[in-house]
Amino acid sequence: MNSISNDSIVVVAGATGVLGGEICRQLIEEGRQVRALVRITSDTANVAALKEMGVEVVEADLKDRASLAKAVSGAAAIISTVSSSFSRQEGDTIQSVDEEGQMNLVRAAVEAGISQFVFISFCTMQGEFPLQSAKRNVEKQLVDSGMKYTILQPTYFMDIWLSPALGFDAAARRATIYGSGKNKVSWITVPDVAFFAVSALDNKDLENATIELGGPQQLSPLEVVAIFEKVSGTSFEIQHVPDEALAAQAQQAADPLSQSFAGLLTTVAAGSVIEMKGVFADLQKELTTVEEYARSVNQKEMTDTSPEDIQPTR
Repeated sequence: MNSISNDSIVVVAGATGVLGGEICRQLIEEGRQVRALVRITSDTANVAALKEMGVEVVEADLKDRASLAKAVSGAAAIISTVSSSFSRQEGDTIQSVDEEGQMNLVRAAVEAGISQFVFISFCTMQGEFPLQSAKRNVEKQLVDSGMKYTILQPTYFMDIWLSPALGFDAAARRATIYGSGKNKVSWITVPDVAFFAVSALDNKDLENATIELGGPQQLSPLEVVAIFEKVSGTSFEIQHVPDEALAAQAQQAADPLSQSFAGLLTTVAAGSVIEMKGVFADLQKELTTVEEYARSVNQKEMTDTSPEDIQPTR
């Protein structure tokens, strides 16, 4: 098996996604050789951005085992962030991508003599649902593969769950709160998770390890709203989705994706606290706080506001 030196190739699966793209950026900053797996149908702007930063781009599809063999040939490590949850194309399902596709990638890595596989999963969620089952099945296959592995299990990403896509619209000063909004979550950012993934490469302390990841604070959604209100100087309109409605949504979910989304909502409502004491302590990484994230969102909002959008006061 290959040693993962800076001139070794690191393959990133899911590179056109938000997390995968950030991992590529951090790898390039470290001076590493990066190969991104993209599909022929991948967003052309995202593919162009990868090429511009110096990433080698190779077409492959986790659903096509033959394409993976060539794509990972000669590489020393793989980091996989692939998921069909928020980015789906025709033929993509939790079973075909998150489970069978990831397993195809693990098999291809073993056959290619890959030295290490870093898998981005997620922390333990409430109940059973297809996406969680897929993650756990891939984790088991990876543990049994004989490769060195690092499984990272982050909790909820600020960049996704505190965004308009999930009902948290800072620009509109509106927030959808699932459940009571009083249970705490160890919110974490995409760049911090990417940092941990990159730091796991060739790190003996993280070899054959499964590690839950959380941010530096344990804050309830209502506390998060209060922070955003403080930063913006404006009150938010809050809409609650009660626990009873979440339970009904879970019971009525008729397909794997809906069932999985209901499971994610149920867990964020119940809270997801991750203790990070001692984890990655020697890396001396200051994790992003919710207030820092809120300030970055507010700053971007101000930067994106054009002069004609600013109405004169009377």
